[in-house]
Amino acid sequence: MSATTTPVDASDTPVDASETDTAPAPAHRLRRFARPAAALLSGFVLYLSFPPRPLWWLAPPAFALLGWTLRGRRLRAGFGLGYLAGLGFLLPLLVWTGEEVGPVPWLALAAVEALFVAAAGLGIAAVSRLPWWPFFAAGVWILAEGARARVPFGGFPWGKIAFGQADGLFLSLAAVGGTPLLGFAVALCGFGLYEAARLARARRALGASGGPATAPGSSTPDAPDGTPPATDAAPPRTGTTAGRAGTGGTPSRTGAVPRGPLVAAALAVLVPVTGALAALPLVDDSAEDGTATVAAIQGNVPRLGLDFNAQRRAVLDNHAARTRELAQAVEEKHEPQPDFVLWPENSSDIDPYANADAADVIDEAVRAIGAPTVIGAVVAPETGKLRNTLIQWEPGRGPVATYDKRHVQPFGEYIPMRPLVRIFNSNVDRVSRDFGPGNKIGVFDLAGTKVGLATCYEAAFDWAVRDTVTHGAQLITVPSNNATFGRSEMTYQQLAMSRVRAVEHSRAVVVPVTSGVSAIIRPDGEVVAQTRMFTPDVLVEEVPLRSSQTPATRMGTLPEALLAALAAAGLGWSALRSVRARRTRTE
Repeated sequence: MSATTTPVDASDTPVDASETDTAPAPAHRLRRFARPAAALLSGFVLYLSFPPRPLWWLAPPAFALLGWTLRGRRLRAGFGLGYLAGLGFLLPLLVWTGEEVGPVPWLALAAVEALFVAAAGLGIAAVSRLPWWPFFAAGVWILAEGARARVPFGGFPWGKIAFGQADGLFLSLAAVGGTPLLGFAVALCGFGLYEAARLARARRALGASGGPATAPGSSTPDAPDGTPPATDAAPPRTGTTAGRAGTGGTPSRTGAVPRGPLVAAALAVLVPVTGALAALPLVDDSAEDGTATVAAIQGNVPRLGLDFNAQRRAVLDNHAARTRELAQAVEEKHEPQPDFVLWPENSSDIDPYANADAADVIDEAVRAIGAPTVIGAVVAPETGKLRNTLIQWEPGRGPVATYDKRHVQPFGEYIPMRPLVRIFNSNVDRVSRDFGPGNKIGVFDLAGTKVGLATCYEAAFDWAVRDTVTHGAQLITVPSNNATFGRSEMTYQQLAMSRVRAVEHSRAVVVPVTSGVSAIIRPDGEVVAQTRMFTPDVLVEEVPLRSSQTPATRMGTLPEALLAALAAAGLGWSALRSVRARRTRTE
């Protein structure tokens, strides 16, 4: 390859057609794969930061590696590298979706959802040349997460960065700005760590060269799309033309790294950490409105997999039996009398309104425990769609209120584009009759306690949980059915969501699950009781009731909107610089 005044990493810029080399050196060939490999690795490290592993601290290094991968890339490269990072993250994270239906749905879901990470990669590459770029890049990530949580088919927020931080340093920020601010803080810290390391390396390289040099990340000729490719190669020991100060950490003519980028890198790390520490007083589990003794029933299922509901009566009988056993334990003074009892989603897949025998089994169990009980049932109207319903069942009165799940799961509870999907997987016909969504916010008054209801999948959606708190919920319950996903990581990932929701809204959260893991969570995110998977069990705990609202609850989508505006400002600024660069070249 012909000599140049400033060496550039072969992986950073495309080989020009005018160059005479026909066979690059083996080291250069390998270097071409460095960034794609780093993109995949960053995604996989991000996956490792999620439950059931307590490795939340891996998330910032994952973003630091992603920052190295994307900074200064062309937009097309940013999209491709972002897609690889998305696959590295989502393929292992979502493997449970193919637990019983084979790999095609899993691979298809991961491939589609990775497109949003690819879009984030493109955006991060675009803003990475701006001053204070870590802030814009973190905003771009949250913008992409927000889009993924809304489209297609109502969105799929599973894998939001916030949901991997239930044990993390930054968790308190959920009470300030919800999951968007929590995820932003993690991404910002990671990008800041990379920028700090990059600038430190530039300083060392300048010191070694004894004079001004082109430092890592300095400006090189603009790419056709106006986004100049950066290089992380070490500068030569002989001086070359110094870049301009203020372009993301380019050395000045004096050989010093500009102060502005150093300040930006430091703040990108310090602001999230300081903010999290400052927000700790918002994490409060005191009993503002007294306490309630709650029981969560885990009846278990007759067998794992999609066919568990072939023995629907056995599932119902299991939950009724555990409730009667609890009543016996209360009578014998082994357990305290619960104020109310919570059954899981689908604990009665037999419609108790249409089947008198199912209603009798439920009524007998509720009378035995002597407390209002929430029953998860499948309600089948004579016409129209099925309903995934939670029923408030009072002893001596029967059903008095219902809540229909508002966000039903696509490809699980209803099948969009059924004829097309059937071509790829015949399992779609296991859902022979689609579920329809409800339209009312779920808050039950159970023995004087207002309990907010978010059924299973709904816990992943910010609005579905927040609505219940703004409508007066003093406690939240997330009845779930995870039996179709076997012993996978899914149930632990979902439990982490409920822990984040507890801190976000300062409410105790009770998670009854048909097959586990069921749990009772205090408003500070601490799990005080938890079951094992695929075992019958009962949890009874006294939990605090609260009515105050966190800033996150009061502001709703405002923090997310502000972060999206930050991302839009960065993307707009980058586009303007690109247009100006093109005009300069044509003049």
